[in-house]
Amino acid sequence: MKKASILLADDHQIVLDGLCSLLEPEFHLLGTATNGRELIEQARALDPDVIVADISMPLLNGIEAVRKLREEGVRARVVFLTMHPDATYVSRALEAGASGYVLKHSASDELVVAIREALAGRTYLSPALRTPSMEELLDETRRHGKRTIELTSRQREVLQLLAEGKSAKEIGAILNISPRTVETHKYKLMDDLGVKTSAELVQHAIRHGLIALGTEREES
Repeated sequence: MKKASILLADDHQIVLDGLCSLLEPEFHLLGTATNGRELIEQARALDPDVIVADISMPLLNGIEAVRKLREEGVRARVVFLTMHPDATYVSRALEAGASGYVLKHSASDELVVAIREALAGRTYLSPALRTPSMEELLDETRRHGKRTIELTSRQREVLQLLAEGKSAKEIGAILNISPRTVETHKYKLMDDLGVKTSAELVQHAIRHGLIALGTEREES
């Protein structure tokens, strides 16, 4: 029987190496990506059955990358493997179209189970996340929709790069827009979210799960 194909995305090479060793016996590994933009490029080119991705990655976080792939019609199943146990991240991951959400400190065979469940068309959450309070919050999100202000795709891209400490000029070069347009997005975000400084903007975005920082955030 043909093995299901997997694309891996994580900005830590040691994690990618470990995932390859874990998954190779059962699945066909197509490739790896180390940031959200590379993930999009690889998914377009390789057409995997399943994407296993971290949330916190540079340039574009995993949730936003998956959002973009869904907008483009890429239908690969997605399992997030992440350090974030927060209900807000779980909710946003499921809203983006994820089929699985596995915590990195879980047993390794849990990821394999999550991939199998995704391939079968089901949704998998790490047992550690299935607390009454988590289920209540997710149910509330399903009933009432998104609980935080909804940003455009471009606003979330700008916000992610601002959080990584990039200047308006650097962000403009990455997104192929002018620095002035970057500043316009930033001040519109500050106005929409009711904050007065760039630092408050980034902290608000992290606190409400609008973005996810990389190494520094995960290891703190």
